[in-house]
Amino acid sequence: MATLGASLVSVAPGEVVIELNHRDDLVQQNGFLHAGVTTAVVDSACGYAALSMMPEGSDVLSVEFKVNLLAPAAGSRFRATGRAVKSGRTLTVCQGEMVALDTGKTVALMTATMIARPATTG
Repeated sequence: MATLGASLVSVAPGEVVIELNHRDDLVQQNGFLHAGVTTAVVDSACGYAALSMMPEGSDVLSVEFKVNLLAPAAGSRFRATGRAVKSGRTLTVCQGEMVALDTGKTVALMTATMIARPATTG
């Protein structure tokens, strides 16, 4: 997330919030936040929300996700919230949302499945 300039705002069991400022190098041809950037940030919020529900020493990977882009991502600051909906021993289902803070408009929704795995180094 450092490359995108995204910042972790809050972590609670099953819920993570990440915020991102608009930057000209993160937009598509019309000046809206690129869908790939939007997806990456919401995926991270969901992944960390899932990780917060996993046993200590776990790591997390995305297994699958679906993103609905509801509106052009216009604004100066965005908030992605990931929530663990159902946390199991191996898989966690999450929902994510990205909101343009300037307008309060939801620009993307995500449904994601995350898998727990033993933490590795390197």
